[in-house]
Amino acid sequence: VEDQRARWERKRSRTAKELLETEHKYLEQLDLVLTYFVTILKAKGTLKPAVLETIFGPLESLYSASHVLSLHLEKGNLGPGLENFCQSLDLYGHYAENLEQANKTLKEQVRKNKSFRKFKKLQETRPQFQGKELEDLLPLPLQRLHQYKHFFRDLLENTSPDTAEYQKLAKSVKSVCEVSHWVQDIFDKRENSLQLLRVQKLLKGQKTQVVTPGRWYIREGWLSVVPSKGEELKHRMFFLFSDILIAAKPCHPLHLLNSNKLSCQAVYLLHQCSVDKVFGHTWSQGGLLSLSFPHKTLLLMSSNQQEINDWYRSLTAVVR
Repeated sequence: VEDQRARWERKRSRTAKELLETEHKYLEQLDLVLTYFVTILKAKGTLKPAVLETIFGPLESLYSASHVLSLHLEKGNLGPGLENFCQSLDLYGHYAENLEQANKTLKEQVRKNKSFRKFKKLQETRPQFQGKELEDLLPLPLQRLHQYKHFFRDLLENTSPDTAEYQKLAKSVKSVCEVSHWVQDIFDKRENSLQLLRVQKLLKGQKTQVVTPGRWYIREGWLSVVPSKGEELKHRMFFLFSDILIAAKPCHPLHLLNSNKLSCQAVYLLHQCSVDKVFGHTWSQGGLLSLSFPHKTLLLMSSNQQEINDWYRSLTAVVR
């Protein structure tokens, strides 16, 4: 037991030391942005206060919270330090919510505001920035949040469960995990919106409404449609979403406007669909899927075994 405790203590000390060292580096980088951008821009009035607030969000508050944490860590007050710091963790969620708009506004100001463009370029050439641009430094808090999760977990794992500090560390881990999920959810939704928009732009015309609240993009790929009456196989691009399956074919390559687009052939609602793998077909590789709808059965084929298995898994998960 004594050996185990000594091992825990050594690992814990190493983690606490690394947390403090990396916290100092993180503070230095935040300080660069605050000193050479936020403070000077406020004084000069180069950007309107609302624009400044949009680009930098709660960066000053994040800096203050980390500064207090580093003071606690320097004194060895690990449990109370982390417990106190976790009260500010929501700032990271708000920072993540604002980041897309922050980047958009920053780009806009660089393009339109000549004095800001010159100022930004000048600040970034300072040796302290080591070739980094402001765009490289703005995502730092979210990278740091990811690191906190690992540090806090390591500290908890190497703390004896019968100590008072263990409970404080357990609360800290719970808090940082909750905020990490919140941030991940923001990024997932953003990525999904981009995918929906991309597919919408790929399809000719506006008849097929892809961008719909609550819809999630799952996958896409080419599959062959097996016709019911011995006709030729039809090669189609399929887009799978959380509620529908879209079949599309390429527009004519010589079409003036839509040569690189797809024409929607069918939209299948998945809430009344059942999916089966059909075996015993003549192909030695690949496979066949049967999608049954109330008034139609769709047979989809691929010569790639892995691909058909992936489609089967995705479709059954969505239908379920």
